[in-house]
Amino acid sequence: MNTWFITGGTPGGFGMAYAEAALDNGDRVALTVRRPEELDAWARPYGDRVLVLPLDVTEEKHVEPAVRAAEERFGGIDVLVNNAGRGWFGSIEGMADADVRRMFDLNFFAVLSVLRAVLPGMRARGRGCIITMSSVAGLRGIEGFGYYSASKFALEAVTEVLRGEVEPLGIRVMAVEPGAFRTRAYTGFSGEPVRETIPAYRPMLEKVRAAMIAEDGNQPGDPARGVRAVLAAMAQDSPPQRLVLGSQGFDAAVATLEGNLHDIRSSEALSRGADFPAV
Repeated sequence: MNTWFITGGTPGGFGMAYAEAALDNGDRVALTVRRPEELDAWARPYGDRVLVLPLDVTEEKHVEPAVRAAEERFGGIDVLVNNAGRGWFGSIEGMADADVRRMFDLNFFAVLSVLRAVLPGMRARGRGCIITMSSVAGLRGIEGFGYYSASKFALEAVTEVLRGEVEPLGIRVMAVEPGAFRTRAYTGFSGEPVRETIPAYRPMLEKVRAAMIAEDGNQPGDPARGVRAVLAAMAQDSPPQRLVLGSQGFDAAVATLEGNLHDIRSSEALSRGADFPAV
């Protein structure tokens, strides 16, 4: 029986899907959420196998106590799912500094806070699994979501380096990159006007916002099926380093990486010509 620590337990999202899949497997779950009362009715049937913890992951001083509470309740954490995150739209030039910092606080620095609080226990036991919920936007920049993409690119880099550092210690690490999934992630866009400081970018951002609102509820990805794919990948003898979720996301990721490879190779002579001449 494994114990999971999952952030971002908003109803209808990936965090809840992970929690339900883990519980269906007979495991135990510590699930964090900013408004725990929303999960009272959901948690009740699972009894003492569920611990719902109030946590805003951007409040660093509250992260370690939440992790300690889960460890004290269940004896340790076997699987960490760093899931909490969100995106806001805006141009690279015109997005307010406060909004950029808010994005990185949630999508990057909060992930590090949770990671650093959980790792000591995993290292002490010599085992564990870390799942980083990234995004296809962490593999390709999305127009209008440049800083969201930047936060996910940063997460990809940290996850890749972390994997090499902790695998010798018995801890596995996997990045998960969903495309468009039918969660509540897009719901708030209908009530959020475009906040742009430079008028030249407003038409582009209005189109981005309209597209997100139109897609809400029609995204092709199913969170429950996506999580089952992650669990199947984790169960392999040699789990993948990263897992793209959804056909739309898979096609976009492959096209982007193949395009990048073509672009790099097309300038091979220039790249190699930057070295000192061979002696």
